[in-house]
Amino acid sequence: MPVATAADKAMQHDKSAGPASATNDKALITSAMSAAPAKVGTGATIVAAEAEGKMRTLREGTNGFTCMPDNPTTPGPDPMCLDKPALEWATALMQHKQPSSGKIGFMYMLAGGTDASNTDPYAAKPEAGNNWVETGAHVMIVGADPSFYDLYPKDAKPDTSAPYVMWPGTPYQHLMVPVK
Repeated sequence: MPVATAADKAMQHDKSAGPASATNDKALITSAMSAAPAKVGTGATIVAAEAEGKMRTLREGTNGFTCMPDNPTTPGPDPMCLDKPALEWATALMQHKQPSSGKIGFMYMLAGGTDASNTDPYAAKPEAGNNWVETGAHVMIVGADPSFYDLYPKDAKPDTSAPYVMWPGTPYQHLMVPVK
């Protein structure tokens, strides 16, 4: 992915040449599992990105969720765990494509997250006016009908202690719901 967004930061792990050590893989798995409740993380497929951007499966799962570890190059923790529709949505975001309509997805980010902008899904870094946002533990609902998002605040500088819409008015708008 060319820029760091909530969906892609965890996928941009830069691995050195050669296979990662088992110890490193274990740490990546632990990080990825921290994104979701234990029952979800334990049964999830765990993936991490290689330096060239290809995904590497660290562990096959059984429950339909895919978890990705924190990206240590971002300012805050950002591991995530996505169901299949949310993974498809995130893939569309990363590929700058229109997400499929009618596929509501669910994502966990229980370790929190940081994003360069609450209004621009492709902002690469915080800049004056692009509304940097830091969130605590939260879940996300993606892919819902636009009318669903009209029920929630769409402020450029959101109150992250209550539900709000991130990236409103874009094909990637989604509901952020704090859980702590």
